[in-house]
Amino acid sequence: MNGNDNPTLQQLAGQTANSIADVINILEAMNNALPTSDGLKWFVKLYMMVTAGVKDNPVTTAFQDPDWMTRLDVVFANLYFSALAAFLRGSPVASSWKALFEARFEAGIDRIQFALAGMNAHINHDLALALLQTDTEMNLIPQKNSPEHNDFERVNGILEAVLPEALQYLATGILGELAQDAGKIGRFLAIWNVRAARNLAWGFADHLRLLTGIARDVALATQDQLTGVLGRSLLLQV
Repeated sequence: MNGNDNPTLQQLAGQTANSIADVINILEAMNNALPTSDGLKWFVKLYMMVTAGVKDNPVTTAFQDPDWMTRLDVVFANLYFSALAAFLRGSPVASSWKALFEARFEAGIDRIQFALAGMNAHINHDLALALLQTDTEMNLIPQKNSPEHNDFERVNGILEAVLPEALQYLATGILGELAQDAGKIGRFLAIWNVRAARNLAWGFADHLRLLTGIARDVALATQDQLTGVLGRSLLLQV
């Protein structure tokens, strides 16, 4: 089942965000359109909570290059929307995303597993591409200790604080849903660390800048395959 029976979801996935407000609005509408039996809902809800948590954090007022950070967030979100739209119309999608999309309706998988499998695909597959697109649009090649890299690191710190709280809410705080084993959160975060994943994405973007042609395609395919394997490990029934 690939969701082709949900025209509202198809319509939402086909949209392009132009602002952080657009991103949050699309995610909220997706969350409302998805039934609780669809594992995608829990990634969408986590994404929505994390995006709002970053947006509302006081640290964001101290961003050194807020225009770059805002554009990165929007480009990043649009890559997810594009991947979902492709899947819903039956087009090929990255292995990273297939891990989540194809398991959406499987029983016995916890909400936090679906949520983290989506974060894994989005960060490990999409973030490097979003960095490259944003830097190209803004004619930048940010170095370590640049304003852009410093802002990127600030977001790492916010996410490290927000993510466990959001996962705790998914496990135990959803009205009308049975509480799940919150003790799994620490075990899964030991397997998949948001700061490490984002830092690897930054480094992978720098690596991709040096590649062209077949070498670039091979690097992307290898990264996608590894991300897909990790995503499937996060979805194992435990």
